[in-house]
Amino acid sequence: MAAVSERSFIEICGFERETLPRFREITVNLGLNALPGGVKYPDSAGGFHYEESGKLLSITSNRCIHWSTSGDTVQLVEQSLDTNLLNNAVKLKITHCPLLPGGVHIQETLNNVIILIVTNQTVHRLVLPHPTRMYRSELVTELQMQSIFTDVGKLSLQDPAHSAAIPGPVGQTAGSTASAAWLSHQGEAHYALASPAGGILVITLPPHDAQGSVTILELKRSSVMQRLAGWMPTAIRGEHSPGDLALSLAVRELEDDTFIFALCQDHKLRMWSYRDQVCLMETDMLEYMPACRGVKGSPGQGHRLRLAFSPSTGLCLAVYLAVPSRGQFTVLQLVATDNNRYSLDHISSLFATQETLVDFALTSTDIWGLWLDDTNQTVVKYINFEHSTAGQWNQVFVQPAPEEEVHIGADQDPRETYLDMLFSPLRFTASAIVKALQIYRRGTERITDLPWETLKKEVTVAVENELQSSVTEFEFSQEEYRQLQVEFWSKFYACCLQYQEALATPLGLLLNPHTHMVCLLKKGFVSFLLPCFAVDHLYLSFDEYLFSEEETHVTEDPEVGRDVLQLVQCLRLVSDAVPGDMAYEMEKALEHLQSPERAAEMVLENLLANDNENVIEDIQNKLQDIRNPVSAMAVLIRELDLETDSEPGGEGPLTSAGLSVRISLSQLYGSSVAVAVICQAVCQMAMTRALFCRDLLILQQFYLRLGDNVFLAGGDQLLQLQQDLIPRSSHLLSSYYLLKHISQSLATAVPLDIIDANLQHLSVLELSDSPALANNSSVLSPQTVVELFYQSVARKAIIAQIYSQQQSTALLHWPQMVSSVVTLLAQQLWPNNPGFQFPECLMGNCQYTQLQEYVRLIGPWCQVNVGSCRFMLGQCYLANGEGQKALQCFQEAATEVEKEEFLLRLTGAEEEEAAAASRLQYYNKVLRLLEDVGLPELVIHLATLAITEAVDDPRSQAALWTRIFKHHLDLGHNSQAYEALTQNPDSSRQLDCLRQLVVVLCERSQLQDLVQFSYVNLHDEVVSIIESRARAVDLMSHNYYELLYAFHINRHNYRKAGTVMFEYGMRLGREVRTQLGLQKQVNCYLASLNCLRLIRPDYAWIVQPSSGAMYERPGASPKRNYDGEFATGPVSGQIDILELKDLQKEYTLARSRLTLAQHHPPSAAIAGSASAVEMVSLLVQTGLFDCALSLCQTFKLSLTPIFEGLAFKCIKLQYGGEESQNEAWNWLAANQLSTIVTTKESSATDEAWRLLATYLEKHPTQNAQHHRCVINKLLSHGVPLPDWMVNTYKGVDAAALLRLYLNYDLLEAAAELVLEYVDALLGKGHQYFGIERPLSATASLVWLPYTSIDQLLQALNETQTNASIYNKLQDKLNDYHKLVDQTTRRRLQAQ
Repeated sequence: MAAVSERSFIEICGFERETLPRFREITVNLGLNALPGGVKYPDSAGGFHYEESGKLLSITSNRCIHWSTSGDTVQLVEQSLDTNLLNNAVKLKITHCPLLPGGVHIQETLNNVIILIVTNQTVHRLVLPHPTRMYRSELVTELQMQSIFTDVGKLSLQDPAHSAAIPGPVGQTAGSTASAAWLSHQGEAHYALASPAGGILVITLPPHDAQGSVTILELKRSSVMQRLAGWMPTAIRGEHSPGDLALSLAVRELEDDTFIFALCQDHKLRMWSYRDQVCLMETDMLEYMPACRGVKGSPGQGHRLRLAFSPSTGLCLAVYLAVPSRGQFTVLQLVATDNNRYSLDHISSLFATQETLVDFALTSTDIWGLWLDDTNQTVVKYINFEHSTAGQWNQVFVQPAPEEEVHIGADQDPRETYLDMLFSPLRFTASAIVKALQIYRRGTERITDLPWETLKKEVTVAVENELQSSVTEFEFSQEEYRQLQVEFWSKFYACCLQYQEALATPLGLLLNPHTHMVCLLKKGFVSFLLPCFAVDHLYLSFDEYLFSEEETHVTEDPEVGRDVLQLVQCLRLVSDAVPGDMAYEMEKALEHLQSPERAAEMVLENLLANDNENVIEDIQNKLQDIRNPVSAMAVLIRELDLETDSEPGGEGPLTSAGLSVRISLSQLYGSSVAVAVICQAVCQMAMTRALFCRDLLILQQFYLRLGDNVFLAGGDQLLQLQQDLIPRSSHLLSSYYLLKHISQSLATAVPLDIIDANLQHLSVLELSDSPALANNSSVLSPQTVVELFYQSVARKAIIAQIYSQQQSTALLHWPQMVSSVVTLLAQQLWPNNPGFQFPECLMGNCQYTQLQEYVRLIGPWCQVNVGSCRFMLGQCYLANGEGQKALQCFQEAATEVEKEEFLLRLTGAEEEEAAAASRLQYYNKVLRLLEDVGLPELVIHLATLAITEAVDDPRSQAALWTRIFKHHLDLGHNSQAYEALTQNPDSSRQLDCLRQLVVVLCERSQLQDLVQFSYVNLHDEVVSIIESRARAVDLMSHNYYELLYAFHINRHNYRKAGTVMFEYGMRLGREVRTQLGLQKQVNCYLASLNCLRLIRPDYAWIVQPSSGAMYERPGASPKRNYDGEFATGPVSGQIDILELKDLQKEYTLARSRLTLAQHHPPSAAIAGSASAVEMVSLLVQTGLFDCALSLCQTFKLSLTPIFEGLAFKCIKLQYGGEESQNEAWNWLAANQLSTIVTTKESSATDEAWRLLATYLEKHPTQNAQHHRCVINKLLSHGVPLPDWMVNTYKGVDAAALLRLYLNYDLLEAAAELVLEYVDALLGKGHQYFGIERPLSATASLVWLPYTSIDQLLQALNETQTNASIYNKLQDKLNDYHKLVDQTTRRRLQAQ
């Protein structure tokens, strides 16, 4: 829609929504007392615009200062539409000195902004820095800037340089309050006041940076007198009649002189030259007023004077003569003639009928007037005084006061309804609510710093408390309680209305001649006047204007134009006829997504049934005058439709502009004030047009009911109405209702952690850098969602689009610019336009509730961006934790992926890509989002759906199956994870999944599942994975070998199972030198033995695993040698086959290691790698003789070390103390002792000896080798031989025993042994030496160890002490020899 504007304007209130006190209060006290009489001046307001406020590249662009006075206080506020200004509000209180109405005058110099203030007793000057001097650089990029009022507190305002008292009783009369002030070129401050006695007083302060005194000058017609500050004008006060008492003063510097214009009580305009101090001109204004009889004699009261200068027209004056029952504006032009003489040329006289003029302003072409009518309602109008032939003023549609009555539906809660009315962005200021709350509470404490939401709660609590305290009954019905609620809430609402009305009292107009912006200054806030669009103008116009118009800007065809005007008149009649309850029902129908056509039909039926004032008849009569209603409706619908094909502007056009232009444009209309005004303008437009569409729809239904009676063209027009115009009107009504709703929906404050989480989700979607998601936190709190959108997204795009269309942006023309901005913003919000930035912005700023409501409202009727809306709704559901609903929405959006710009951008797909490919991209993004949120079940569901889209894309299929596998596995759905793994078409991904399955199930100890899967075509891979994991990880913390064993056992592959456990046992012995490791090793070997025993003997063998850690692991990096070359792999040696007996040996060895570790834990570290021989030694040292014996027998080792070790332990016990006895019981208990019943308590020594005897008995050897080694051990330690041992050994090998005695020089024992032995041969005790039969001719042969006996005899012979033994032994041998001789002879004889 083109932004067609009429001549009218509409008021938009930029309400503040923060309740914090903005004003810094400064008090100036010059020690003066209040004047007697208590004069009270009316409140006033005004403002000042910087000279360069209309230039884009200026730091003062769109910047102004406005002020308001009340009593002795003046409030000064600096405001910018581009940048938020800090410390921009000051409240100046001048004690006991009320300010004169209009007594604030602001001027700027190169370096300063100077504010001149006039009270009834004092004059003041505030010298503030100019904005251009506060910022060195022309390029200001901050979102906020310091105001010129930032350091105003540092000024010493009581100093003579800033303040001066007006001497004498000048201000004691209430006759005139006229004043003017200006700065001279020299920097002096001049204040012109109306002298009570007539004439003008000019008070001058010296330049602020120079010394000097205050001077006073009085201008009067008779003479000119000048005095110093103490001069008292009492002597001449009576000389002048009050006729020349100035009612209004104005000052203008022309060339090298300053002219002071005074509009006086005698209706005359006088012009004074300040330089020459003479009156240059005097003109009677009544000459320009026709029929002024009776006016001349009475003194003027409310006359006003305004000046305007432009290079083209020069200096113009506008004089307002306040005459009872009518007023007149006279516009005059100052003309200079020869000899320093001046005259006035009459340009125009304009009449105004309003009673009370509050203020008016003059531009070079227009007069703007502000009135209060009889009902105290604000009236603003303007007129072009040059080209207004009919003298008709142009309308300004002021903001009406909030409704006095609040309609509450039967289904509505009164409290919620009133709160919505009070806190909606368009109706009440925070100040009005706060004041009403203070009164309602009847409290004394001041409410100052309540945030918006807290204020809402405080209001609720206050009203509810009041209600509760008034209730005397304990029980009452719901309807009674509802009535009470309505009563108390309406009371509070009425209070708010009163304060809002007071704050909305108009005080003045503020016109910016540079940007042509008009502001309305009110007591509590500032409102802005925006151009009114043509269609809105028609609907809002007052009846007298509407009936008098003959053409409209919505169409160029005069015939259609007349029909349009007639049609709008009918719409106005419909609007007036629709009762409040039916309007509410229509509103509710739209909210509840019911058919607008049906709702309009219902309203029409109500109107027809209750037509008491014949409104329907009037409408029907007017319809007869419309020649072509279908064309008129089509024109209006075209004008209302904001649909556009163009995409919203981006940053593109700005790239060609210079840096300074780009920076200035980036800030243009970006302040919180501009944001509020522009967005409220959109809201106002939406509200107006929603009503327009409602009435149009009702009228169209009426046309349908009337049928051919009003259609001259017959059935074709009726058909067009029914099939085209009514659906379009219905669509427009829904669209504008949506715009109205979102314009009034407040944004929600979002915690930082939620914003961070949302950003993370958006980064997953790769949307976090989208321009629609720019994070630009507002100063306003709270703001509507439309303000949020405009500030963070739309503004830059809109400004860029405007700049690209018009290159002459040096001057900022407010009416044109703001119309374009409002139109483009409304187009960006229009649901039928292709742009999708608004919902995207809501999503990016976590406004999920508002986004959900937005999608709900457009759902039934909007066919644009359907898929994108479903996606957004899914995002909302995700944020609210409703995953299943979100998934449903995401699935519904998938069908629109290749059609909608947002979804195409989301997928990153090109438009020419196949639909399936873009949908697949979309699914991938959504899957990543669901994964990021942590909803694996939904990921599985959606990935399964996405696989159907990837039929021709194995790579995508593999990725999706991998995703399904991963999430099934994470959820513990092991069987489904295995199924997904088997479906994966990519072997490498399949292998990765398989590896992950093995690892995860092992970590979870879900080995039953892992072993029982069938692994079709994956058997070797599984084994390889588990083997590689088993060889790569710590043996004690993971049980991969056991898993592999179970895997093979489950498949009856016993040899593999045995191999696995044998390898496990080998590594345990090498790597885990602990008792637990040895225990596991024993179990492993035992398991391996069991496996081989289950196989037929022919196959009961395994290949011995390679020693060391030289296992080739998949993915391991190649090894290099010292020179950096690839190292050659180890040469494979001979393959060793292990049979059952070999495993038995290993098992026995491992078992012995474990036994050793159990009895002596420190030895576990060395036992793990000890050989069988080493283990025997370790076991003997520990006293585990049974175990050592078993080991020796298994490995066929000599038992000698065991007997020697046991003999040594017996020796130690024999000569050890009690402590060694106690320790001995530990190792004795580990050996299997034969139990003997004895009456005597045996000691550990006895038990040790008994164990030795048992071993010697159980393990006999040829030649009693074990006895020999034991006796050798005992003798080597000098231990006497036990009798049982001697007796046993001599019965086996007496000769060996003899040799042992001789070896250790035991001559007596040796001799004794020989004697016994010879006796035995001779037949005495032969059984003790193992001799079956003694020496005889018939017995078997016997013998003596002669060599040893000879050695003994030699040794005995060499010592004198043993002579008796020697002789005894010699005698015994002689006896033996004799017997031998006899026996020999007999045997020989017997032969």
